[in-house]
Amino acid sequence: MMLDALLAYLHFTSIFLLFALLTVQLVLIKPPLDARVIRLIGRIDLGYFASAMAALLTGFLRLGLGVKGADFYLQSWPIYVKIGLFLAIGLISVYPTLAFIRWRRALDHDPVWQLPEAERRRIRRLMMIELHLAALIPVFAVIMARGLGR
Repeated sequence: MMLDALLAYLHFTSIFLLFALLTVQLVLIKPPLDARVIRLIGRIDLGYFASAMAALLTGFLRLGLGVKGADFYLQSWPIYVKIGLFLAIGLISVYPTLAFIRWRRALDHDPVWQLPEAERRRIRRLMMIELHLAALIPVFAVIMARGLGR
């Protein structure tokens, strides 16, 4: 029972951190973007990745070691929606992450490099999509936790 509570706490904490870091990135990606902010966004992205991996790991640990047991979750369709949304968010996040790396390298090569506005808007739009998809996951978590998706 204590392990289940600990895993739940770690799972929720990693999810809250994921939302917080993505929100901070969205706030920072507004113009003007100087070299310091571009580098900061890249570092925050590493934390975003780490929190996503922690959420995934703790979620699967809850599945296997939690009180309800794997059968409770795996016989319920919302878990598959949650995993699908999580994978979609992960796939979408690859492009912004690669962009942040490109931006940092461009700055390392040319300190006066400026981020094209069209690219900044495109990355911000993708991050907004990530955030909105992530906001759907708790809806399906509630459905699943209550046994409504069986």
